[in-house]
Amino acid sequence: MSRTNDFSVLIGLDWASSKHDVCIQYADGTRELAVVKHSAEAIEQWITKLHQQHPGQIAIALELSKGPIVYALQKYPFVTLFPINPTMLCRYRRALSPSGAKDDPTDASIALELLVRYPDKITPLKMADDKIRKLAFLVEERRRLVDEKKRYVNRLINALKQYYPQPLEWFTHRDSQLFVEFITRWPSLDKLKRAKADTISRFLTSRGSFAKLVSPRLEAIKSATPLTYDSVVIESNKLLAITLANQMLPIITAIKIFEQEIEAIYHDMPDASLYESLPGVGKCLGPRLLVAFGEDRNLFGSAQEVQKYAGIAPVTERSGKTAWVHWRWGCSIFIRQTFTEWSAKSVLYSYWAQLYYEQQKKKGNSHHQAVRSLAFKWIRILYRCWKTNTPYNETQYLKVLKERNSPLLG
Repeated sequence: MSRTNDFSVLIGLDWASSKHDVCIQYADGTRELAVVKHSAEAIEQWITKLHQQHPGQIAIALELSKGPIVYALQKYPFVTLFPINPTMLCRYRRALSPSGAKDDPTDASIALELLVRYPDKITPLKMADDKIRKLAFLVEERRRLVDEKKRYVNRLINALKQYYPQPLEWFTHRDSQLFVEFITRWPSLDKLKRAKADTISRFLTSRGSFAKLVSPRLEAIKSATPLTYDSVVIESNKLLAITLANQMLPIITAIKIFEQEIEAIYHDMPDASLYESLPGVGKCLGPRLLVAFGEDRNLFGSAQEVQKYAGIAPVTERSGKTAWVHWRWGCSIFIRQTFTEWSAKSVLYSYWAQLYYEQQKKKGNSHHQAVRSLAFKWIRILYRCWKTNTPYNETQYLKVLKERNSPLLG
């Protein structure tokens, strides 16, 4: 194989949190198994000693494109990493072992086997620009923080419903700092009723609440009736509500810090204006779309590649006279979420997107099916804009649809 001629050593690596099993193939074709402890010092000692004994480039195949072991190995100029799709390795293992037997040394051997036998299928890891990599990390972790905050919000709402449901009527944004601080200061109706009206008014206005909403809220507080007088229910849920609210406050602050950092990097990118021209992107989805496409215009050769990469394009399977279409599993969930969430938002801001969404709903498709179908079309448009570095123009696109007598406008 040509790959054996390009590298002095070929390695298959099965990673773990405390150690890594490796299968090493030397230039003469001999192989050996080894275990490397997961520590910066142990990895340094192992890889430098191997390079000294076998000068030249070292190829390492593993089931990761990011993570501690990837970051530890990518700093060596003589190491080339080859990420392997975990699904590919799993199915190859099942083909070799129908019984389902699995262990770490075997997975390392299989990774090496894939690297040697399928050089056209296993491509080397290519590191993106530092700004793109940092932006990718920030937008993904921000989304995780938002999801974490959402879990706390749902638990807090449920706790308040048990004994103190009035704040849920007074505040529409239950994930806001105003709402959370209100609960930590007045965690029960009894304590709220003992507070002076001026104190509550100053609190609401100082936290950004609209002045016109203060008076109705004060009236509602005055006329509020306790849901229950059961001290066990009140005290237990009050403690839980205070705990959840206090856990939410640092997450809310962290999200704001992440958003500031994201905005600073995003607006410094040359492609930012392209994504800002898209309907409904806002301050969150623009950076996420930029990360999904990247800045390398040679990364994708067609819109179909982007649709498959994002998990928007469905998968068709055929066997004999039977064919079926199903969800694409081998993709980044975060990237798929990015396109579907933006498509859903675009319905509110794009005329043709709204028409297309309604058309899909009339066909009997669910909301999520309609949104994914819309995302499929949006990717074709955005790919063209990205490839030619041309901002999106709604008016121009509608003109093209009209010239082509699109049934969408009919």
